[in-house]
Amino acid sequence: MKLLLKLALGMDWISAKLGKLAGWAVLFAALISAGNAMIRYGFDLSSNAWLEIQWYLFAATVMLGSPIVLKVNEHVRVDLVYGKLKRNGPVYVDLFGLVFFLLPVMGLLLWLTWPFFWNMYRTGEMSGNIGGLIRWPAGLLMPIGFGAMFLQGLAEIIKRVAYLSGHYAMDTHYEKPLQ
Repeated sequence: MKLLLKLALGMDWISAKLGKLAGWAVLFAALISAGNAMIRYGFDLSSNAWLEIQWYLFAATVMLGSPIVLKVNEHVRVDLVYGKLKRNGPVYVDLFGLVFFLLPVMGLLLWLTWPFFWNMYRTGEMSGNIGGLIRWPAGLLMPIGFGAMFLQGLAEIIKRVAYLSGHYAMDTHYEKPLQ
């Protein structure tokens, strides 16, 4: 169990680093958006590349930021029953969702997006827009993001099993969102 917990905490560290990259992507996207708007409306100049890099940065924000959201337990969930559960109830619900929903879906998406990215990279696919960018960097974000979510899901399963077996201290308090 100690080795599994070390692996889980290592994935937590990786997710935190990916989350930092996602935070920087938000900042750069906002700066590029503001700069593009000033140049476009102030000097009547524009480039599709500037618009596309904003989309790439948004993709980086979502795909690289998702694992940290799962790690800090701030992900979207249906709160019909979860908020009413006591003691270990939420942990069992989390385990069920991680094992039967998150891992299969992330595994499938990883499996489907890798060939999609590889084809983009192999063919040097470019945007159809004039002045557009190469597409493979945005395509690469998908398998990286889904793979990181899969690994963070495994880490969460390990931590919850360790918690239930008394090998790991975990805050199971759930604060219902304001309605």
